[in-house]
Amino acid sequence: PPYYPIPPVISPPTLPPKPPVYPSPPIVNPPTPPILPPPIVNPPRPPILPPPSPPIVNPPTPPIVKPPSPGTPCPPPPPPAQQTCPIDTLKLGACVDVLGGLVHIGIGSSAKDTCCPVLQGLLDLDAAICLCTTIKAKLLNINIIIPIALQVLIDCGKTPPPGFQCPAQ
Repeated sequence: PPYYPIPPVISPPTLPPKPPVYPSPPIVNPPTPPILPPPIVNPPRPPILPPPSPPIVNPPTPPIVKPPSPGTPCPPPPPPAQQTCPIDTLKLGACVDVLGGLVHIGIGSSAKDTCCPVLQGLLDLDAAICLCTTIKAKLLNINIIIPIALQVLIDCGKTPPPGFQCPAQ
């Protein structure tokens, strides 16, 4: 009889064990805020005012003037104080010329030597007025020359009144 070998017994292959199955975490989406329409804001209405009434203007009443009694005459007004130079301003011309030259170099003895003899016989106020008159006559810049002139007056022994300003002519 023919021999048939017995086939070997092969058991099915063993598979490695299956890894454990872990459940995946749940996916949670953040909540979305509700979408609200913007609030409707009505601007405040300005108050309705009635139109202003025009002002009531009464014409002024004229003052009642009584004529003076004929027996009392008004005294004449006092004569205005005369602010003029009692000496010839040409004599002060040389003095003022020296002052004009001193604007940039300062006061020196030449101003005192030139001006003091001319101003010697004058009162303090008259001396100041004479200098103002001469400075204006020579068309010099009075705002620059006057402070120098007032210092020369003081150097000559003349004291102009406090706050003295040249009279407007």
